[in-house]
This record gives sequence, structure tokens and C-alpha cells, in this order.
Amino acid sequence: MDFRSLQLFNHLANSLHFGETANAMYVSPSTLSRAIQRLEEECGTVLLKRNNRSVVLTHAGHKLLAFSTEVLKEWQSLRQELRDDNDALQGELSLFCSVTASQSHLPALLRQFRERYPSVDIRLVTGDPALSNEKVKHKECDVAIGIDAPDFPTDMTFSPLDKIPLELIVPKDWRLTELAQIDWRRHQVIMPEHGPTRRIAYHWFAEHGIRPNVYASVGGNEAIVSMVALECGIGFVPKVVLEYSSMTSNVNRIQVHDIEAYDLGLSCLSSRRHEPLINALFQLVLS
Repeated sequence: MDFRSLQLFNHLANSLHFGETANAMYVSPSTLSRAIQRLEEECGTVLLKRNNRSVVLTHAGHKLLAFSTEVLKEWQSLRQELRDDNDALQGELSLFCSVTASQSHLPALLRQFRERYPSVDIRLVTGDPALSNEKVKHKECDVAIGIDAPDFPTDMTFSPLDKIPLELIVPKDWRLTELAQIDWRRHQVIMPEHGPTRRIAYHWFAEHGIRPNVYASVGGNEAIVSMVALECGIGFVPKVVLEYSSMTSNVNRIQVHDIEAYDLGLSCLSSRRHEPLINALFQLVLS
């Protein structure tokens, strides 16, 4: 018994006409007859009563029809699933982001991606977000969660995820709670070595006529939180970094309402934007 024989039997059981079934199933009448005979031999019973004028299903034939209908339905469903699996996205997608972004924005995005594309493997690399553009340009990753900026590379594509405000933080024991309490000539400042926070902070200082007394330049916003918690100075950091830092309880947060926020989002090389795996991730952000 095979699927083809069951298909022939199913059609005949409904048409009750050998000639009609033979034409519809693209077989000769003799081939159809042999297939039904083999089924009857395998079942050990007569499935169809036929003469020169009519074909009638026997009681056993009705039972086989119910069985074959269900089996063929399951077979069609399985074939469709296998075709869908074969057509589904597969491969590896490498993604670079900061440790903070891997906790704040990445989980929800990856959860959706994994639900839609379970056959795609994700390779995650974390590091300083200021390096995200270089990682993408040197093809050390396919996609990065990075930051938009006036000097964003023209050969790259950016799709925003969230708006990230900056906050000023000071050591908790200094008991400073308002911007007016800061003495910029006396209080030393911790600055990032590079990246949007550095650009935005210096722009804010320039607008307010402040010449910051820079104590140290460090790599990464998380390092600024640590340095401030250790009472080395004060500094600007993204609000989201504070929400996920273990050192937040050791600093006071001061909101600065006129400092620029920045856009966090996905970036990739424009020439690769429509590659299937990269496009699938960007479409989740755009939807």
C-alpha cells in the first residue's frame, strides 16, 4: 500500500467510475484496475463491487475510504511543512552591541526574531557601542545596535529603535542633587574617550560657556558610572545605562533638560541591507 494507490482509490471511491478516475488521475484503466486489485489483496477483502454498468463501495471499502482520506490529509500537511521548512530562513546572523543594549533592547527584538525564524543562529558580540560602525564596516558583524550621529557613515543604513536621553551623575556622598550646585571649576569630569556621549557633552558645555575640568577619559559609558561611584568625578551617561548598572545606587542622578538625546538603532552596510537575514531583522524594527 502506497500513497499513490490510496489516491487512486480515494478518487474512484468518490467518482464510482473507472474511466473517469483513470482520466482524472492520468493512468490507464488497466493500471487503475491493478492498483485496486493490489489494495484488495493487501486488505484481504473486496473493496468495490463492480460490473459493466456500476461500481459500489463495500462495507470494507467505506472503512478504507475513511482511513485513506485521513492518511492523505496528514501526508499533504506534512509535505507542506517540509516545504515551508526548506524555504525558511537559515544560517547565522552576527550582531554587535553594548552590554547594556544586550539587556535593555536586544531581548525583545531577538525573542520576536527567534519566533519567526527558528532556523537562524544568532552570534552575539558585545563591546563599546562607539565601535559599532567600525565593526560593521570591517564585516566583523552583520548588524550592530549603534547610535546615529551627524557623521554617520554614508555607506551604512540606520533604523532607529529608541530615543536615549543623557543624565548627569555625581557621587552619592557628595550630596549634590541639582544642576545649580555643580561648581564646574572645582568638580572634575569623567568623559568617554569617543562616541556620541562625548560629542553631545562637549556641545552642551560649549553652549553654556563651561570649560570642563576633565579628570579622565574612559572607554564605555559603564566605566563612567564606575568612576563616578568611586568619587573620581562627575559625568554624563545615557539613562538606559543607569537602569541596568549595578553601581547606580552609589550615584545621584541629575536631569539636564536641555541636553541632546540620541537615537539608538540597527545599522548595517547599505550594500547588504536587503540580504535575507539582515532584511528579516530590519523588517521587525520597521513593522
